[in-house]
Amino acid sequence: MATMTAAQRREQERAAFGAFMEACPMNQLLGVVGRQWSTMVLWELARGPRRYAEIGRAMPGVSAKMLTQTLRSLERDGFVGRTVTPSVPVQVEYALTPLGDRIVPLIATMVDWANEHMGEVHAARAHHDAASAQAASA
Repeated sequence: MATMTAAQRREQERAAFGAFMEACPMNQLLGVVGRQWSTMVLWELARGPRRYAEIGRAMPGVSAKMLTQTLRSLERDGFVGRTVTPSVPVQVEYALTPLGDRIVPLIATMVDWANEHMGEVHAARAHHDAASAQAASA
């Protein structure tokens, strides 16, 4: 049996950890809800079915391209359903699926936590940055 170098061991461990992270359900969930606009779209659809333009108006900072990509991604992941009504013009409505409905309480908890604690996070950052700047100038 050949002896591995430290670099080979690190590479093997890195590959094993990468495989673990790829299979980790929590990491996969964070990959979905951690995307820039996903949580906001889900939160908006928690109020009820919406047409594309309604979702866009509720999030004026999102580009049309990004909103389209986000809706497609959430549809692919099973959180959002898309209903097309054949009319002139065609009407498309987006709504949460049962899976999407089940993630809303988690998002609500995250919103509550953020509203309650992000001030502390900002204060900690300011304190850390000031201490770092002071240490750098010393």
